[in-house]
Amino acid sequence: MQYNTQQKKMALPEYGRSVQNMVDYALTIKDRAERQWCAETIIHIMEGMFPNLKNVPDFEHKLWDHLAIMSDFKLDIDYPFETVKPESLKVKPDPIPTNGKRMRYRHYGRLLEELIKNACEIEEGPEKNNLIALICNHMRKDYIAWNKDSVDEQKIADDLMEMSDGKLRLNDEIRALITERMEKNYVKPRPNVKNNQNQNKNKNKKH
Repeated sequence: MQYNTQQKKMALPEYGRSVQNMVDYALTIKDRAERQWCAETIIHIMEGMFPNLKNVPDFEHKLWDHLAIMSDFKLDIDYPFETVKPESLKVKPDPIPTNGKRMRYRHYGRLLEELIKNACEIEEGPEKNNLIALICNHMRKDYIAWNKDSVDEQKIADDLMEMSDGKLRLNDEIRALITERMEKNYVKPRPNVKNNQNQNKNKNKKH
């Protein structure tokens, strides 16, 4: 018994080994007319494998492209469409552009660094304090999400000062704003309705 892993790698595994074997057989046919008929038969079989895609634009064109790919572009027939070129399959995607700047703390992310930079440029006052409080809350969340551990206020204060080159510091007013924000975001646990109902039933049974 021969396993699939022992056979040659398929270019398009979604069509299965049977269809690939048909394509390989078509490559061995010397008579051009017979080879053409064999290729059209393979296309008909491939089309039947995906009946829900028949109405998709260019579906038939894609099938002939796939036939060319599965034959390693060696099947000499009259294609009804201009098929995909081998070199177009080897084109690498364009690299994702980056600003190239190194982040001091990756777990805080690039966006937080931008917020800190903007906060440094704002004049002293309530707006700046509110922004610093917002930044500290995000730093706390990001730190816990990354490290899966608790973080004390001093750690956030130290990181904030370092990331802002000493321009941003925690004071009592900002600490009060942080506490206020945390209290507003705190969601009280909802009572378990079923447990309350069961407790009431038990009380009624006792009486």
